[in-house]
Amino acid sequence: MKKATRLSATPLISIDAVSLDTETTGLDTKTARLIQVGALAIHEGVVDAAETFQTLVNPGVSIPPGSTAVHHIDDAMVSDSPSFAAISGALESFIQDRILVGHSIGFDIAILEREHKLAGLPFHRPRTLCTAILSRIALPDMPEHSLDTVAARLGVTVTERHSAMGDALTTAGVFLALVPYLRERNIRTLAEAEAACRGMTEILDEHYRAGWAEPVSDRKVSLSEKALARLDAYPYRHRAGEVMSRPPIAISGNASIQQALTLLADKRISAAIVSERSEPEAADAGIVTERDLLRALARDGASAFQRPISEIASRPVECVYEDAYLYRAIGRMSRRNIRHLGVKNEDGIVVGVLSQRDLLRLRATDAISLGDEIDSAAGLGQLGAAWARLPLIARGLLAEGADGREIAGIVSRELGAITRRAAELAVAAMKAEGKGEAPVPYALLVLGSGGRGESMLAPDQDNAIVYANTERRDEADLWFADLATRVADTLNAVGIPYCKGGIMASQPVWRRTLGEWEETIADWIRRSRPEDLLNVDIFYDFRAVHGDAALARQLWNTAHEAAGGEKLFAQLLAKQAEDYSPPVGFFGGIRTENGRVDLKKGGLFPIVTLARALAIRHSVAERSTRARLEGLLAREIGGAQDLGNLIRVHAMLMDLIVAQQLDDIAEGLPPGNAIDPKKLKPAQQSALREALSSLGNIAHLARDLMS
Repeated sequence: MKKATRLSATPLISIDAVSLDTETTGLDTKTARLIQVGALAIHEGVVDAAETFQTLVNPGVSIPPGSTAVHHIDDAMVSDSPSFAAISGALESFIQDRILVGHSIGFDIAILEREHKLAGLPFHRPRTLCTAILSRIALPDMPEHSLDTVAARLGVTVTERHSAMGDALTTAGVFLALVPYLRERNIRTLAEAEAACRGMTEILDEHYRAGWAEPVSDRKVSLSEKALARLDAYPYRHRAGEVMSRPPIAISGNASIQQALTLLADKRISAAIVSERSEPEAADAGIVTERDLLRALARDGASAFQRPISEIASRPVECVYEDAYLYRAIGRMSRRNIRHLGVKNEDGIVVGVLSQRDLLRLRATDAISLGDEIDSAAGLGQLGAAWARLPLIARGLLAEGADGREIAGIVSRELGAITRRAAELAVAAMKAEGKGEAPVPYALLVLGSGGRGESMLAPDQDNAIVYANTERRDEADLWFADLATRVADTLNAVGIPYCKGGIMASQPVWRRTLGEWEETIADWIRRSRPEDLLNVDIFYDFRAVHGDAALARQLWNTAHEAAGGEKLFAQLLAKQAEDYSPPVGFFGGIRTENGRVDLKKGGLFPIVTLARALAIRHSVAERSTRARLEGLLAREIGGAQDLGNLIRVHAMLMDLIVAQQLDDIAEGLPPGNAIDPKKLKPAQQSALREALSSLGNIAHLARDLMS
């Protein structure tokens, strides 16, 4: 996962870094020589004190007494030490291509650059972050930002001050302590931290006048990641259900090895599901492969033929869902070192089998391991590093011709996966603390765009919890409140911020029993109050990502059955689309704010809202906007031209937003939903104006299609 820990989109808590400090003969970078260097590793939010580099260096000149008084290093101490030329290779090997962190790192870089020049060696400038500048951004109220002062403010212990290793250790602690403060200022990623540092022009000017190197790398370094985005798009555009062998061939565990061999040969398959049921359940089914059978024969000879296959089958069978993208299946096979996977539906029934042979044409690249890295992440650092891969994958998919909807589908899947993994880690921590298992069955739900499969690269948290009815409701809710808070904090730390509107299971209103949710839904439909609209909109897109899928499905069915055919309720939902006015001026120009136009508010919102309202009104039980509109078309509800235009405009707007978000991420800007129309080609600008203008009739369309 190392590559992911230095991508521009990597959360600061997850970067692979080296904290470095130098001691020198003086403070003038034009004349000072290196006499000591100390460095240690920071990996995914943790200081690795076991991975260090430290050495004295013979500068070849006398050390001034004034300098010795500061760092206590004199000529005698360095007389037998190696020259810089002798240690430069080892230092470069230690740093590798990790991010270099230092307090006033511009001074250290200037010293290293000069030493390389004097030794006749090439200098490869690493990517850098300066804790002195970051502290000014995160703690602007402090009167000064020396290492001692900042460490004291953050509660970081200072050890062996003015020794290179001691200061490197203190700097590492300061950097990690600054991360939460930077996050509060919406600076979450490596590129955003770099951009914020570049914005401190007054400080940069001071460093320049002092003869120091630039404390932050040129922005072009982040753009070089485009070269890493070449990938095989097939696994990201196709799902397990499209490739699997179906139906699965099943055999009883009591069958003999000879019978299993005969079955595999007759059916020309390499594996069979082991189950006593006609519809094998993934939870208790097993799998037996040709390799399992051959190993048994090699070990036991002819006597193995009559043994039951239950003795050699693997249980339970490793499975992915049938709507999982193929890159997840490839990653799972790679991590588990297996050649076959079961494929299950939402009910947990094995409906097919995927073999390595099926996926032979697909390359198991670093990018493909994304899904499995999320599923197996052990903590915040690994989760953040995996999440940072998404922009890289999105850029590669865009280059391969994928559209915004396909990219949003992958982002949404991994948003669900990272939410699930956050819940699994939270449950494990709660058990370790003696808080036990969940008191009753429950399901964690992702709402809004994540549920619809339409999240792009700037998602926030929209989630809820439904749990089984219980007489000890208040006691149970304490457990679920703890779980939800931990999930929210984990997601926020790895780069998925808290929902500004508070639509999170950590809030009591989004954490209810099944009965309470059913009463709430009935109340929404019966009273149809405008203040409930936002809640209803987000709720009706939900998808379960963790816990009891049957409980979530029961709630889904209840919600849609209750709302189906309720014309007044659906009309109120559609009212938001009717109030829409496209961001197009009187003379046809696109209206912008600060040079950008918000395409979510100004275009996606009315389409998504209308599609949802019409789907509820006409009982189209789909989640995605496209599927809802196509479902209406299939039922001949509305004109093909009108609904087809909404599908087309929806796709165009998502394409433009994703492309802008990728550019923003590369520039170190927080991605959003507003694009700069001036960056579009003339033909694109014209198409966007036409698309937005065509939404001007959406109010009429909403009223017409509600009847």
